[in-house]
Amino acid sequence: MVYKIADNILSPLGVTTEQNYQAVKAGRSALSRYVNHSYLPEPFTVSLFSETQNREISIEGLTRFESLAVRSAEEALSNVAFDPTAPNVIFILSSTKGNNEYNEYNVCNNHILEGSICNELDEADVCKYEENGLGESASRICQALGISTPPVVVCNACISGASAIITAMRLIEVHAYDYAVVTGADALNRFMLSGFASLKALSADECRPFDMERLGLNLGEAAATIVLGRQPKSGNEHAWHIDAGAVRNDAYHISAPAKKGDGALLSLLSVMQGRKADEIAFVNAHGTATMFNDQMESVAIERAQLADVPVNALKGYFGHTLGAAGILETVLSMRALDDGLILGTRGFEERGVSGKIQLNAAHQSTVKKCFLKMISGFGGCNAAMLFDSSEPLQSSKFNAHSLKFKVQNSKLKVQSFRVLITPAQITVNGKPLAVEGTGKDMLTEAYKRYIDDYPKFYKMDMLSRLGFVASELLLAAEKAHIEQGDSQTIMQGDSQSHPTANRAVILFNHSSTRCADKSYYETICDDDNFFPSPSLFVYTLPNIVTGEIAIRNQYHGETAFYILKERNEKLIAQILQTAFMDADTESILAGWLNYDDDQHFVADMYIIAK
Repeated sequence: MVYKIADNILSPLGVTTEQNYQAVKAGRSALSRYVNHSYLPEPFTVSLFSETQNREISIEGLTRFESLAVRSAEEALSNVAFDPTAPNVIFILSSTKGNNEYNEYNVCNNHILEGSICNELDEADVCKYEENGLGESASRICQALGISTPPVVVCNACISGASAIITAMRLIEVHAYDYAVVTGADALNRFMLSGFASLKALSADECRPFDMERLGLNLGEAAATIVLGRQPKSGNEHAWHIDAGAVRNDAYHISAPAKKGDGALLSLLSVMQGRKADEIAFVNAHGTATMFNDQMESVAIERAQLADVPVNALKGYFGHTLGAAGILETVLSMRALDDGLILGTRGFEERGVSGKIQLNAAHQSTVKKCFLKMISGFGGCNAAMLFDSSEPLQSSKFNAHSLKFKVQNSKLKVQSFRVLITPAQITVNGKPLAVEGTGKDMLTEAYKRYIDDYPKFYKMDMLSRLGFVASELLLAAEKAHIEQGDSQTIMQGDSQSHPTANRAVILFNHSSTRCADKSYYETICDDDNFFPSPSLFVYTLPNIVTGEIAIRNQYHGETAFYILKERNEKLIAQILQTAFMDADTESILAGWLNYDDDQHFVADMYIIAK
């Protein structure tokens, strides 16, 4: 069992969890309306740190985003008894874009946008962050905190925080680490605001989750930390523990949720195994106040037979805090339940969704000790987690001990089919594939010659094209093995002639979506030619490639994208092996997928059997 040892919330409402909780309990919101702001030409409502708060948070030598993460983690770690510098501690960072406003300076022809945080830096300071990836950023955060082990970044769109908690839970369960410091953070700028505006997802006024008159979401910036360990904090008889966590994909669309909430439903059903609805105090929903997300969540909750369980959403207090959301909302929900409260949904008046769910704008009392957290994101990803502060009903919902030895030895059992793509060649199972071109053109040639039945390929960014071609060639090799009757290539429990829908897609890289970011920046740099592209913006999220693969193959299993400072096979092996702790995961399509530019890229993709 994995327990919460400490936590922190750092937002415009306060610098501690208690300050934030008391503000929300009093009905306060950090949301403000802005008109004629440099970030966007149209009015918008958002939660931003003030200039005074930014100065107080700032740490010399770190970016604003990194300072947020360090301040939050430092506050949480001030309440722990273990040594954060020990080798049994891992740092996991969840974020959507990290330091993108510094990269913005370099991409936009050295043009510092008015109102950007870059205005506070001189040219030398900004340029040193030209290749400021999330992996490098996580390493700087670790250095500031004194954490010595290599960090992991979870970049799984809006569910990044939840995915990070689930990853930490697994690594602790198998004794790969004894403690995990999980921090989620995002700092807002023109990049993120213009992207959501291009999707027509923003509301000019305060958001109204699940309400009849909801018009869209508000974004917010924050950092939140949860420290996890195998044992509860000394003297805490009713410590919060993670009962279960699951990630599932809709396999429907990269930017729109499935109408029937298929992925959300699957994740809810997974974590509710062995539990009854009347045990649950409330479901803390994503509740973005967008038309389609709220509708999808309501349907999924009702389909999961949770219609009688109270539902709340916290976006009316903080906005959508992106990479921090899954952690912030989890920590705040824990604090509220410790106080015997179900927090009200600020902005809600009348139910405007078809799912018959229980909503209330006012706080309510409860004596129950467990809650569900659900969250969804671009790329079709959905996550659910069940938290409990009563006595554990059982040691675990999976057999961690059987994986302990394998994880500590960190060797993967890879199937006989593997695809390697570099700018010079493509190999399948070690044999060169017949292609004439090199570099970017080689990918298009391979698609036309060996696939050529998925026109959406031409709409993808280059990272997704690379991943799509590699996965298609890999799955073709797997299919050929199966058709030849090689029993060892058939996934366990699969009586069909193809892999099951419970296959996971888990990928890693070090540069996130560098090429897509540059293309999108070009649409927002010039104030006189401001035309943010929704199609370009969506592909600036690295987990979109996992969604594309899931949609193509109708995989409804876990999808996840991790960013590392450098390729670390031991760390990759640990994460992949512990993914099998999800009992429904029968195989994983995995690999290293990185696209720096048209002449520097690599896809090393393979399949791992259970």
